[in-house]
Amino acid sequence: MTLVQLDALDLSALLCSRVCHDVISPVGAIVNGLEVLEDESDASMREFALELIAKSARQASARLQFARIAFGAAGSAGASIDLADAEKVSRGMFGDDKTQLAWSAPQALYPKNKVKLILNLVVIAQSAIPRGGLIDVTVTGDGEAPSIVLTAKGSHARIPPHVEALIAGTPENGTVDAHAILPFYAGLVARAAEMDVRFSITGDTVTIEALPTPKPATETVDEPPVSDEEPPETALA
Repeated sequence: MTLVQLDALDLSALLCSRVCHDVISPVGAIVNGLEVLEDESDASMREFALELIAKSARQASARLQFARIAFGAAGSAGASIDLADAEKVSRGMFGDDKTQLAWSAPQALYPKNKVKLILNLVVIAQSAIPRGGLIDVTVTGDGEAPSIVLTAKGSHARIPPHVEALIAGTPENGTVDAHAILPFYAGLVARAAEMDVRFSITGDTVTIEALPTPKPATETVDEPPVSDEEPPETALA
């Protein structure tokens, strides 16, 4: 199938929509908490409002820090990102009572597109276990040719609908909207990082693998052997 190509303005608009969607809820909760503080004199209600504001502020901050690396430029072209930073923002984003995160990766700088791919795959792994569970992230190898494996284990685990086609850049309806932009963007990042992404499911566990794209074999052309003998002189007419 033909790869779908998004205009740069459409891509940026859809990604901005995704980021706004993620932060609207906690920011709205902060506003609600402030309104309670303004209107209520009851001590217990004011305490509840302060707890709501503090929790929502932490959520908004965590989601923005995650988005800065997962979707942002994260430095100039060719920049590297510390995997420890990727782990930190992932734990802030997903480590809660519903979803637990296990992380095993070298303490090293990796090319930014490979780190961005890991973070986007973490989001997809979370959507594979809608009722929560455990996401296990394992990264091995060096930054140029890493092996990235994520397992998402939980009740009613499933490969998210259409995600494989979206990552391949070939959505079934030939279009991409705000709901589909994240896996589509993950596919763009994967191709930029020269990585192949594959999905499999066994029981209540979804496995996502990202491996270096195989290099095409180069054909060698046999050249005729070079002779050390002098070429015969050409007779003059």
